[in-house]
Amino acid sequence: MRVEIWSDIACPWCYIGKARFTKGLAEFAHRDEVEVVFRSFELDPSSPKGSTAPVLEMLAKKYGRTLDEARAMEEHVAASARAEGLTYRTDGRDHGNTFDIHRLLHLAAARGRQEELLDLAYRANFAEERSVFDSEVLVALAVEAGLDEAEARTVLADDSAYAAQVRADEREAAELGAGAVPFFVLDRRYGISGGQPAEVFTQALEQAWAGRELTEPAPTADACDPEGACAVPQA
Repeated sequence: MRVEIWSDIACPWCYIGKARFTKGLAEFAHRDEVEVVFRSFELDPSSPKGSTAPVLEMLAKKYGRTLDEARAMEEHVAASARAEGLTYRTDGRDHGNTFDIHRLLHLAAARGRQEELLDLAYRANFAEERSVFDSEVLVALAVEAGLDEAEARTVLADDSAYAAQVRADEREAAELGAGAVPFFVLDRRYGISGGQPAEVFTQALEQAWAGRELTEPAPTADACDPEGACAVPQA
């Protein structure tokens, strides 16, 4: 079985959703026969390359909130992350264009190190004091993931490298009706949107493996939409 996951490094529910999917997959009897492929999805493709803004300021502007209110929004998301055993910083994170990250993830996929780089990028963005919008940080992450430093630098220096692959992923997402991420597709037959509970993923894997139609759509779950807006749990 192949599971494709459309996501963006800037999406907190993708970070949380991946952890929940991993837990759900661990409970699936045929987990060793599941191929997981990560696909590109930019939440804010219009964001200028090389320009970043603090996440809290971005949230305050987007939702018309004060900085304190934006911080409270982030704390609610952080609580969901921590419930999954994830570290989540609410201060000191940047927001920016993620196209270079996606290009580097396609290089990692070609070298068999995609999930390693993805996990490192999520951790750098949400848990550590490392900006994934800094090319030197991306190179360091690539090396940590097992990629060749010179090759990673070459890809980042050439805006056309793996650009077609990123755009192809994004076109497919639109064709499949992905209105928000994370978006999970099982064997190109079943689609699941949002950071669902682990047990929802396990059930979907079991039903897809058996070749049955999903008995009912997965419940609505937290996600980030193409406008960059992310669901925020209520207090």
